[in-house]
Amino acid sequence: MPREEFLVSAESGAGLRLDVFLASHVAGLTRSQAGKAADEGRVLVNDVPKKPAAILRPGDRVVLVRPEAQPAGLEAQDIPLQILYRDEDLIVVDKPFGLVVHPGAGVRSGTLANALLHAFPEVLWVGEGDRPGIVHRLDMETSGVMVVARSPRAYESLKEQFKDRRVKKVYRALVWGRMRRLEGLIDAPIGRHPRHGQRMSVKTRRPRAAETRYTVLEEFPRTTLLEVRPLTGRTHQIRVHLAAAGHPLVGDTRYGRKKGGRRYPRLFLHACRLAFAHPATGQPVEFSSPLPPELEAVLRAEREP
Repeated sequence: MPREEFLVSAESGAGLRLDVFLASHVAGLTRSQAGKAADEGRVLVNDVPKKPAAILRPGDRVVLVRPEAQPAGLEAQDIPLQILYRDEDLIVVDKPFGLVVHPGAGVRSGTLANALLHAFPEVLWVGEGDRPGIVHRLDMETSGVMVVARSPRAYESLKEQFKDRRVKKVYRALVWGRMRRLEGLIDAPIGRHPRHGQRMSVKTRRPRAAETRYTVLEEFPRTTLLEVRPLTGRTHQIRVHLAAAGHPLVGDTRYGRKKGGRRYPRLFLHACRLAFAHPATGQPVEFSSPLPPELEAVLRAEREP
């Protein structure tokens, strides 16, 4: 198994608890995670397993044993990734249309999680189960910018930011028809459809609060281009809200029209910007992704007389 070793000196580490020492010496490792590793017998002091509260002395040799096995059923796969940014805490990717984010019902390979495990093996120790480093997701049919945690501290910080709605998410969406207002807020709780469990709906027995803001960017004879900012993060939120408002997304065969024709080859929903506080520095960061060529082609066709 992978091991990391540290030597305790009078100037660095002596007198500290074992979990505190590890959290300060292992990049991205939180104190609680260090304590869990010690409780599992994966932290040795002078070749002897020690508990989190053990006090260190000068000359002690501390060894952290990392887990080796991959999450059950998750295989590292060499799948091309478009990396927008990386550092020791973050990986920002431009997810293409058709790529599933993580394994689920009926999908065990060929996902973003499989690709991440190949390109960044260290994410094996970040997050949980078969979703290493994953703190949010985009639908398979949705393209655009995504952030992945590369360290435990980034994972905890990003999960908290998404939970507290401090992450700014901006999408481009093409919808059928014209909106009544140039901008607005769709405030409609969302939950599982009462009869079709694989779908979400505003008509549900177990509603959860959901809010989506939109701004009209451009109008065409049959469609309208929107900037969409979901304030919450419910499954299929943008798709469900716009369909409920009478303006389903172009190319959405689940919540909108069953057929789009050659003019609309895919779901027109793209995550173009993502902004949050960097987990290590607390400073605001923002990442963007341009519309992919096939969506730019749709807009060019819409603008033609």
